[in-house]
Amino acid sequence: MKVRDIMVKEVATLDVNDELSLANDIMRLGRIRHLPVVDGARLVGIISERDLFRSSLAQALGYETKTTRELMKSLRIKDVMVTQVITVSPDTDLKTAVRMMVDHKIGCLPVVEGDRLIGLVTETDILLQYCKELGGC
Repeated sequence: MKVRDIMVKEVATLDVNDELSLANDIMRLGRIRHLPVVDGARLVGIISERDLFRSSLAQALGYETKTTRELMKSLRIKDVMVTQVITVSPDTDLKTAVRMMVDHKIGCLPVVEGDRLIGLVTETDILLQYCKELGGC
């Protein structure tokens, strides 16, 4: 089985110049843990819930929600995104993708053709596929 067989093709993305508060809103409302960052169609980074938590340290230091929100509005995605993104092609064998996720301790792999984002495969996608192979969950 290939990554293309289970990847999500409709992926929520962020632009490098978007406010960090937008990432927070999308993740919270959409229950999304990873957001690829694009410049046009070109993948340039990724931001995860973990990155967002690190960036909202103000909340952990006891600042009120309004202050934290103002801080998040002042930061841009490009200021906190991870730029060394581990990716796969749609033709990558699913076992290879799983091994990459385990080895690198990451929860998703952006799927790219060249440097153009075409999908995303997550731990959840892999677990659902495994469940289907077991006869359904």
